[in-house]
Amino acid sequence: MLRSIGVILVAAVLTVPSFARDITLQETVTVKSINSAALAADGQLAAFTRVVPRTPYKDEDGGAYIELHTVHGDATSVPFITGKESVRSVSFNGQTIYFLAKRDDAKHTSLYKMATTGGEAQLALSHDAAISSYAVSNNGRYIAFRARSKADETKSKLAKKGFKAEIYEEQNEFTHLWLYDTQADDAKPVQLSTDTQVLSVAFRPENDQLLVRVAPTALVDDNYMSTQYQLLDYDGKQVSAFESVGKLGKAEFSPDGRYLAVIGAADYNDPASGRLYVYDTSKENERTNLLPDYQGHVQDIAWRRNDELIWLGHRGTQSEVQALTMQWFESRMLMEPSKLVAVDIEVAPGKNDVLVRAHSSAHPTELFRISGQNITRLTNSNPWLDDVTMPRQETISYKARDGLELEGVVVYPTDYTEGKRYPLIMVVHGGPEAHYSNGWLDRYGSPVKYAAQQGYALFFPNYRGSTGRGVEFSKLGQNDYAGKEFDDLVDGKNHLVEMGLVDETKVGITGGSYGGFASAWGATALTEHFAASVMFVGISDNISKFGTTDIAKEMHAVHARSYPWEKWQWYLERSPIYHAEKARTPILIMHGKEDTRVHPSQSMELYRYLKTHGKVPVRLVLYPGEGHGNRRVAAQLDYSMRLMRWMQHFLVEGNKEAPAHELPHAEQL
Repeated sequence: MLRSIGVILVAAVLTVPSFARDITLQETVTVKSINSAALAADGQLAAFTRVVPRTPYKDEDGGAYIELHTVHGDATSVPFITGKESVRSVSFNGQTIYFLAKRDDAKHTSLYKMATTGGEAQLALSHDAAISSYAVSNNGRYIAFRARSKADETKSKLAKKGFKAEIYEEQNEFTHLWLYDTQADDAKPVQLSTDTQVLSVAFRPENDQLLVRVAPTALVDDNYMSTQYQLLDYDGKQVSAFESVGKLGKAEFSPDGRYLAVIGAADYNDPASGRLYVYDTSKENERTNLLPDYQGHVQDIAWRRNDELIWLGHRGTQSEVQALTMQWFESRMLMEPSKLVAVDIEVAPGKNDVLVRAHSSAHPTELFRISGQNITRLTNSNPWLDDVTMPRQETISYKARDGLELEGVVVYPTDYTEGKRYPLIMVVHGGPEAHYSNGWLDRYGSPVKYAAQQGYALFFPNYRGSTGRGVEFSKLGQNDYAGKEFDDLVDGKNHLVEMGLVDETKVGITGGSYGGFASAWGATALTEHFAASVMFVGISDNISKFGTTDIAKEMHAVHARSYPWEKWQWYLERSPIYHAEKARTPILIMHGKEDTRVHPSQSMELYRYLKTHGKVPVRLVLYPGEGHGNRRVAAQLDYSMRLMRWMQHFLVEGNKEAPAHELPHAEQL
């Protein structure tokens, strides 16, 4: 039993097995996890969905399967829908469970319902297009949902005749708001929006009103930077709006409909929504910043009572759950920072228990219940992990060269011996408005347990510009592409060398997106510090990146704070291609062919520069059908295998030429 400050963790620490074994890369990419949860009005019955990845070499290509289960109190969970299904957006309404899925012969994703006692699921609502999300009124009469209009069949007919011209950024279709009255005579959904992109919908308690988040266009950039929460009546007319600037996150009304809590940004240039605001509708939507000095980022919110808001925050590499009273704006701790990293929370109004999805270094995301001083684990999706050797993992602090205090998570080799130096794989997060928590870090791009058992140390740095340490810290990397933010990576490496853990001649760097940018920078401008690099969906040319991305507005507002034409030379010099001639670090470049965030041409540019220069091993791997990250398990496994082989080939074996490009996939069929 593990006692944290203020809480007791029950049945959450796994017993150390009498024997232990290694993990495989295939197991790494096929771990199951809990990806959503809902809590019934009684505060005891919970429904959750479990992600079950497909089996490499056996299953046909495709996304993971998602199952539906329930659990009452602390009892054993009960499977409701399993097998080759994909269930999402689970919610309760009385004694009914609602969820979205595409089942049987349905043409589109539809809304289904089933009794909390089980039985066969029934179709609750289908539409002419896929339903993106939904909300059910408290009395169960109304269903509000988001969906596009019926597809224009003329377009399909024209396409068959060869008329397939695509007009860039002008053919995006709006996702509309629809309202379905289950008691109406005609019982047909009514479209409530026309010329705005609807991003979320919820019913306002005790009122015939809908809370929606809208954007002026369907473009991703406006989704990030130009959204607003509005109240609409059941005819779609605006009742009021909630003024805000910059990025917006979740919003939720108090049970009586008076207060609206919103996770938002401090200002337009705030890289992430992590400030907690409450609007008082009884005072003309007066807004209060509830945690003005919080040196972390609020991740989730849920009202437990009309005057009590539960909030989840990430601070540093840990998380915390607190209860805040509206009378005094004071918070008290429900879950202190501990070995659990909470992802989101659910509560039932008027009930005390808090449902939490959380992970740790020993397991991926599972379901927990906070009840008084106890935290009880409700699910164990991967019992086989009990037998896997778990390496030592901890948070460390170090100082950057300018004195700034930084943090990161270190994973030691499984058979770590003090005084011995090991090869290091540094894994750089993207964003850069993101952060690493000291929890489950195993991904296809960072197979922690596998790499540790192969004798590697791993380091996950939260460099300046990361979230989890307040607004000011998250802005420190702005207007300084590849500047001090990437110097922080070198300073972290040097700290691990000074600790006696790392062999400074055997340091590899990897990461995706902005972390891919860092990996390319480490292989070119900072080549003397890294002996191998694996770049994923990364940036190589900041000038062409601006012209090919789907988030140019966001790049300017919260990262660059300038435009390329204002300082062409600076943008060029902060691009890895500018330093290609310096490169002496073997680099493996991988990219999804359908990536719209960082166009594949970014990887092609760097590959061509280095290939033409001919001074360093370079390879480019493209993944058809994948975007800004690999979603399918086969592509994930292929990525992991190439990553680890590249590091082994150059860091450990000290080879000078690239390994063969083939992988032994055919042998596994």
